[in-house]
Parts: sequence; C-alpha cells; structure tokens
Amino acid sequence: QVQLVESGGGLVQAGGSLRLSCAASGRTFSMYNMGWFRQAPGKERELITAESWTAGSTYYADSVKGRFTISRDNALNTVYLQMNNLKPEDTAVYLCAARDRSRAWFNYWGQGTQVTVSS
Repeated sequence: QVQLVESGGGLVQAGGSLRLSCAASGRTFSMYNMGWFRQAPGKERELITAESWTAGSTYYADSVKGRFTISRDNALNTVYLQMNNLKPEDTAVYLCAARDRSRAWFNYWGQGTQVTVSS
C-alpha cells in the first residue's frame, strides 16, 4: 500500500500560482504512476493530469492544459502540481492519486487540499 498526503493549497488571486505537493509513503514510490484530481462543490471529481497515460504520454485536461504541470521527485517520494495563471473556476479540493503500473485506474488516494482562487 501507499499513503498520500497533499499540501500547498490555499487562497490565491486570479492570475497567481501555487505548487501543490503530494508526499507518498509505504511501498516504493517509483512503482506507481501518479495523477491529480479536483472536485469543486456540486461537481464530479475530475482527472486533471496523469503520468504515463495513453501511449505513455502525460495527460492534461483541456481546462488546465498549458497552465498546470505535473512532476515528481522519486528521491523525495513526492509528486507536484505546478499551477500557473489560476482562474476562479480552478477553485476546488485537489487530490493526488496513485495507480499500480499494471492497473488502468487509480487505487490510492490522498485526502485533498483546498485551493481557492479569488477574482
């Protein structure tokens, strides 16, 4: 198993930036492909980025493409989400997730961190 803990959320003005972190513990971090989801009030959970998705490329939802970047540091067992040019519609709880490399979907989840973007 792997445990995931997000941090770095907060309140930011539109146009600003935040970097979220997700620290993993448990089994070897490099064995997992990572992703980030978000869930806004009254909306379904949305996958916004994932490593090694179709044909091994990184997936970004259209809503964040060009503004958000996923990266990882295996030495620190941490995955990051760099968010630039934030918009009020990015306001949500952001969750990181891990999937075994043999699985098509995510099987471990963090608790989430709140991101609020003011206009």
